[in-house]
Amino acid sequence: MWSHTSRVAALALLAGALACSDRPPGTAPEAPPDVAAIPSGATQPELLARSLALALGDPAFRAHVKGELDRSPFREHKLSFQRFLAAGGGSGSGALATMARRTGLATADLARAAERAIPLEMYLPVPEHRRSWTGDANVLVATAVADHDPPVAFDVQGNRQLLDPERPPATPVIAVVPVETDFAAAPAAIGCLSCGFFPWPPLPPPPPAVPGLYLTKAHFVDDFEGWLKGSPEFEVHILGQKAQTDSLTDYQCAGEKQAAPYYFNQDALDWSGSVMLFSKTQLDAYNAAHPGQNIRVFVVEDDDTACQIKADRNLLNDAIKAVDGAYKAITAGNDSSSSAQKTFKRASAFQKLWAALASLINTNDELVGNAVEDAVVGISYPGYNWIVKGPSNVTNGWITLGIK
Repeated sequence: MWSHTSRVAALALLAGALACSDRPPGTAPEAPPDVAAIPSGATQPELLARSLALALGDPAFRAHVKGELDRSPFREHKLSFQRFLAAGGGSGSGALATMARRTGLATADLARAAERAIPLEMYLPVPEHRRSWTGDANVLVATAVADHDPPVAFDVQGNRQLLDPERPPATPVIAVVPVETDFAAAPAAIGCLSCGFFPWPPLPPPPPAVPGLYLTKAHFVDDFEGWLKGSPEFEVHILGQKAQTDSLTDYQCAGEKQAAPYYFNQDALDWSGSVMLFSKTQLDAYNAAHPGQNIRVFVVEDDDTACQIKADRNLLNDAIKAVDGAYKAITAGNDSSSSAQKTFKRASAFQKLWAALASLINTNDELVGNAVEDAVVGISYPGYNWIVKGPSNVTNGWITLGIK
């Protein structure tokens, strides 16, 4: 059983969550005797992750979790953590009740803690873990709020340990982390491409490409994502002059949560396809409003807020200054098409300051870098024509840009 001190500490963690409620906390049941005492100073996500880990000590609950994760149609088989807890309703056999019982807390207290927590999602972020975990007790539950923070993990006895933020352990890990997935959107259908089924009538041909600037190929040297956060979320932003100032602003984003033709989903280091970054109409309007100015193609790995650059302003400005200084500010581009050839060519960048402030709540995006034409950089890679230069002018990737 928990000591009196441990039980008081557990309930104290919930005090912040319950402070705004007029309902008194429920009476905590006794936890199983093999449960480790709750660590002092644990955060609310840690409390919830620990409660899930303790519940996974129940074989029936493990089978339930395994089945729910396997059935999830969302990318990487993610589940909304709060929805998962609410799915059992008020039944004593639901996920919330099982977690509360194994933790030694009242179900109502744990429910209010989950409701007041930041939105969380749960999944196995490491592909090998998703393949190898059979639903047995050899599993950890880990959480971290910021990318690359050391994950705090718990085993099914509630023992706490810190994991390496850069390399996952051999033991399968279920992550309970801030939401990156839009669970309100309908997930893409998961189909079997080798089942011999073909739609009838045949699908119509895709519509012709809208004229504009396109990305058709990309390679990055790293995924810029901690393993606990799963697959990367690369985004490509078009930056340009903010009004008539010397500052930059974001004109368009291509990413995995954007609608066509700006939908772009790269989950690995290499990608090929066709995604529009800036339409010809947008580019013409920009050039008319900002004569003599040009646009930057800037890549980020998004952490939590789709198509919004959340980064420390000084770090972003330092990264831009380093790249501009190395290449005499020939770090932008514009439409250089002629009657004989359509091209997007190097051009001078005049705006050097990013005016937006980073969020104080959301984690910072990783700055992959500013695209610079290979002829300016002085290096080239077969099949690519622009080099992505990151902070301190390091080469973080290479991409193919063109006008269609």
